[in-house]
Amino acid sequence: MEVEKYIDHSLLKANILRSDIELLCKEAIEHQFAAICIPPFFISQAAQLLEHHTVKIATVIGFPLGFGSTTAKVEEIKRALDMGVDELDVVINIAAVKNADWNFVKNDIETVTRATHMRGKVVKVILETSLLEYSELEKLCEICAALDVDYVKTSTGFEGGATVQVVKKMRELLPKEIKIKASGGIRNFEDALELIKAGADRIGTSSGKIIMASATNI
Repeated sequence: MEVEKYIDHSLLKANILRSDIELLCKEAIEHQFAAICIPPFFISQAAQLLEHHTVKIATVIGFPLGFGSTTAKVEEIKRALDMGVDELDVVINIAAVKNADWNFVKNDIETVTRATHMRGKVVKVILETSLLEYSELEKLCEICAALDVDYVKTSTGFEGGATVQVVKKMRELLPKEIKIKASGGIRNFEDALELIKAGADRIGTSSGKIIMASATNI
């Protein structure tokens, strides 16, 4: 298995240096990862470093809590797209979910999806599954399916992470056209492989280099 094609090589901690981004891009090029995932502040730098390479640039929107206004998320998206991003990982409004304000949730997801698709780019909707009841997960997958998002993503990594069980549930609930990104707590090849087998199309991890070292030795 060419596991590198599944990996979003991620660096989303608060104290990132430009030298860290340079190393992240270098590793992504070396291993031919699908994408890097970085804070919006570093998009322009990454766009220059990856200009002549196939590695995509993803950034996060409304991260990590998701309860900013929909308008603010759209402005974040527009700015990121202007700087050269390819993929947007957008956190849903989990507070709205917990208060069963489904009209708000649907509008929030629909608006950010439209803003991304109008520019021909990819949107990944982050659910934060560790905070959800099954009925909430089911409803969110129903909404995402109706709105034709590109990916549904398990987690930010700040509130628990991906599990095989939740990826399997998501795969059952979502149409095959909508892909799944598993993220959070994925630190070795074995974990990544199990999540891929469960139905994940992308693996968001800060341990891409470690995963590739393990895969090479198998």
